[in-house]
Formats: sequence, C-alpha cells, structure tokens
Amino acid sequence: MIMACPFIVIDNCKEEIKFYRDVLGGEIKILRKQGEEVYNADILSGGVTIKFADTQAARPSLKGDYVRVFLKIETEESFRRIYGQFAAGGHINTETYEAPFNGLLAVVTDRNGVCWVLSYYRE
Repeated sequence: MIMACPFIVIDNCKEEIKFYRDVLGGEIKILRKQGEEVYNADILSGGVTIKFADTQAARPSLKGDYVRVFLKIETEESFRRIYGQFAAGGHINTETYEAPFNGLLAVVTDRNGVCWVLSYYRE
C-alpha cells in the first residue's frame, strides 16, 4: 500500500507550524529538533497527517516548489475561515467561486508561498 502525505517546506518551522495548527486544527508532533530549532514536525488533524520541514533541513530549490495542497473541507464555514486566514498575508490566486460540482473552490497561496486548493462539496 502507498500513502501520500503533503510535505511542506517552510522557513522558521518552530513558529510557522503553530500558524498551520491554528488554521487547520489538530495536534503538532515534533519529529526532529536541534537545540531550539525545529527541523521536522507533523500536524495530525482528522485522520490526516501533513508533514513539515524547515528550510535548513530540506534545502528546497524554490520557495513553494510548485506543489499545491488540495484540501477537501467539511463545512462552508470552515472553508471561508481557512480561506481568510491563508489569504491574510498571502495571495489569492483564484477567488472563491461556485464550482460545477455543487460546492465552492478557491486557490490561495499562504504567507509562506504554499499554494492551497480549497474545496467544499455540498451534499
């Protein structure tokens, strides 16, 4: 079996992991640190693991690395809250719109250069 998990590289993982926990909820699990620096951490939320690494550990070639993280969000209220928090200090790539699948879709790049595809499916 193969499992895929988003792996996000950011500057200042120690502080920025708190931002993502505040936006997405869940629990932070520190995986690797050296002194006060956090090099790797996970957020565990709703049965999903999102992995994070500090740029000092992962050494990406480009900020954002052209990866988009797709989030299927359970409620419209949560969709709008997450969209607003990522957009604050970030960049809106595609404004929220009514998608053909009877829901909402938006694309936003957060303050760390991570691009998120946000979706909410109505029943």
